[in-house]
Amino acid sequence: MSRYDAIVVGGGHNGLTAAGYLAKAGMSVLVLERRNIVGGAAVTEEVAPGCRVSSCSYIASMLTPAVIRDLDLGRYGLKMVPCDPALNMPVADGSLVRLWANPERTASELRRYSTRDAESYVRVDAELKKLARYLQPFFLEPPPNLSAKGVDRIFEFVRLAKRFWNISGAEAAAMVRFLTGSLADFLNRHFEAPETKRLFLGNNVYGKHGGPYDAGSTLGLLFHLLSGGDHAVQGFTGHVIGGMGAITGALANSARDKGATILTDATVAEIRLKDGRAVGVSLDDGREFSALVILSNADPKRTFLSLVDARALNDEFRADVAAIRMAGPAAKVNLVLSERPDIQGLPDVSTPAERAVLSIMDDLEDVQKLYDKAKFGELSDDLWVDCVFPSEVDATLCPPDRFMATCFIQYVPWKIKDSDWNERREAFGDRVVELIGRHAPNVPKSVVARKVLTPLDLQEIYGLTEGNIFHGDLNLGQLFFMRPTPEWSQYRTPISGLYLCGAGAHPGGGVTGAPGRNAAMAALKDRR
Repeated sequence: MSRYDAIVVGGGHNGLTAAGYLAKAGMSVLVLERRNIVGGAAVTEEVAPGCRVSSCSYIASMLTPAVIRDLDLGRYGLKMVPCDPALNMPVADGSLVRLWANPERTASELRRYSTRDAESYVRVDAELKKLARYLQPFFLEPPPNLSAKGVDRIFEFVRLAKRFWNISGAEAAAMVRFLTGSLADFLNRHFEAPETKRLFLGNNVYGKHGGPYDAGSTLGLLFHLLSGGDHAVQGFTGHVIGGMGAITGALANSARDKGATILTDATVAEIRLKDGRAVGVSLDDGREFSALVILSNADPKRTFLSLVDARALNDEFRADVAAIRMAGPAAKVNLVLSERPDIQGLPDVSTPAERAVLSIMDDLEDVQKLYDKAKFGELSDDLWVDCVFPSEVDATLCPPDRFMATCFIQYVPWKIKDSDWNERREAFGDRVVELIGRHAPNVPKSVVARKVLTPLDLQEIYGLTEGNIFHGDLNLGQLFFMRPTPEWSQYRTPISGLYLCGAGAHPGGGVTGAPGRNAAMAALKDRR
């Protein structure tokens, strides 16, 4: 039986990040990935021969600068180009309203609809970035330990209080109001034009539960700002050359160069325990590996309810894990096109970056209705479709006579009432193409290949339980010291030697690398 210092279960981007940090610290590391490629949901795959696209996650906006620097990802081929504008959004008059990296440039777009909104936009953008910078330090450190006792408990809360030492009472009140309120209330408070509100809605976090009128729905505006440091384009997005798989490819090569071993086609069937401690893993083909510590890149439900013997966990903890809200509200449709999409409303002379994005959604009220339908199992014809045409900025993805499209769709139900996804898959794909065609009329007739990924596919192919792209919904009840449970939010688990390193741990989902880095730091600290 082969023995390592550390085994990482799952070769998603967080698992590879953890492996890189552990190997860099001198540990012998084994990464076990059940698919034939690493990357988890950050992969680049063929839709047709020679035509590749980011299958699941599709744009980079949150990759932690510390991870890029510490693991030297640029040396391993990681290259990103700005996604500017980040949004091209069709509005009622047939034009596009666009979200630019430069707030003043976005304000000039909004001035067509409201002078007041143009002025408010620059101020609100600055306030959101300031609020994010207060919270950014938490991204790369563990949340407070609510189970700490005595002096340790005091130290935990002193550590938390220091982060907010310089915040005024008014700023604290504004923060609480923002985090607990609804996106609709926030936008109605600051803006008047529907076009402005729609632009902010489009810049919210995709893939999370809740419509714009639901409490806590403002969180999305903040979340994507948290990992960007104080850079001038804090939180802005980038196209990854080679697709999102180039991120995980760089992470894998970095880890290998530091000594890590990565095995694909290696499905972990069980995390083995001895005397209450994790000591190794068994694969579904009978192979076994031992280690001093195990880090699970799987989500909490898969880790604790499938891979660990139920007798090793108390009933209360298992109930807490079972109650984690998942039920992913999103799907993907990836296309190969024979023509460049003719996006209506673009200037006659446009840059490749301007031609690379198209975001189709309705106003706040209609989006709320869309979410409410999905919540109760109804698959609506009116969908939120966010398209990226990555071949506009990345010629490596397909031949010159082909064009790629990757489309993220919400809100859809995890389970369809009185039907199922296998029955509705192709009709759903047809509807997405039809909606795109309303704003890029040549797209429907130019589709030469298509791949529809339903929430069920996201679970079965990519291991995302209930199709949830974040390993658990991003809401206030499932973030910070509540993620995954209040007693176990610092990457450690009730089983000694077992750590969570995936998006089900703090700070949550998105291609950040932060949970993987933080879990590795916790394991290294415990080793000393």
